[in-house]
Amino acid sequence: MTTNNDVTVERETDSLPSPWRSHRFRLFFAARSTSLLADGMLMVSLTTAVLGAGYGAAGVGYALAAWMAPIVLLVLFGGVLADRFTPQVMMVGADVVRMAAMLALAALLAAGDMRLWHLMALLALSGAATAMFQPGLASLVPRVAEDIQRANALLRVSESICTLLGPGVSGLLVAHWNVAGSFVVIAAAYACSALGLAPLRKLGTARDESDEPMLRRLATGWHEFRSRSWLWGVIAVWAVYGLFVFGPALPLGAALLTEQHGAGGYGWIASADGAGTIVGGLLGMRVRPRRPLVAGACAMFFFSLNPWPPPSAGPSPSPPSPASSPAAASPSGASCGRRASRPTSPSPS
Repeated sequence: MTTNNDVTVERETDSLPSPWRSHRFRLFFAARSTSLLADGMLMVSLTTAVLGAGYGAAGVGYALAAWMAPIVLLVLFGGVLADRFTPQVMMVGADVVRMAAMLALAALLAAGDMRLWHLMALLALSGAATAMFQPGLASLVPRVAEDIQRANALLRVSESICTLLGPGVSGLLVAHWNVAGSFVVIAAAYACSALGLAPLRKLGTARDESDEPMLRRLATGWHEFRSRSWLWGVIAVWAVYGLFVFGPALPLGAALLTEQHGAGGYGWIASADGAGTIVGGLLGMRVRPRRPLVAGACAMFFFSLNPWPPPSAGPSPSPPSPASSPAAASPSGASCGRRASRPTSPSPS
């Protein structure tokens, strides 16, 4: 049964101007899309760089951990700082830092003098900047578009498309140019994001001028998080999946697929995964389960369908010498830190 209130709300929503008519939204959309494209390219370029330096699957895992750990640990601080300095300032600054980190990686790779700790340090810096970038996204959408629902839908479409295109673009760059060049393109994408966000600093976002200590603000945020059982339940499920499923599968799968099919092949495989996110998003728009959180958690079991290459398809691995990599010196790295024997790979020091 449709009530008068429902009809009124629907008419008010339809009467709102399209987000595309807003110059501010177009800038925000372009900035967000280029940033997402850079994020989508990073995985393929990172995997190729680590494997090319001879650090194997364990090195890919260490590099991903160095990038993800600051995001997890610092995202709450990013929200507090966004309140203090405004989201626009934090996001532009984060893009500049990420651009500098990618350019430094490109320079090290071009010089042929990259060590694993170099890569991990620069990725940690990029991850910390990402933690400063993310909290401001949601707060800017209502300020750049009147029709928030349509604006968010357009941003989700952009996210899916960039997830689809990013790995393929990176794979093509690595295959037909070089891995250092792919990091230059990633840096350029972050620069475009910063340029798109810079004019939005004129938005009337009020700074939080209160004298409340940062730790008190973090405690308040933690209390709000704990008070919502559905929220920490979802976070707990994702934490378990990240620790035992996504965490091991991403670096190992990336290393094996890159060794067997090259960077271009891995890029197309990752793009196919991005295409799946578009299909899933379209299904999510049409299917309305009665218990959406349960349905989403059950859908995660389909991750088991992810293709794993047969061990015999790739080059036969050879055990590394004790000093060949940092992973080989640890008990956990002894089994997964082996790198494929390739005569063209330089020996890390």
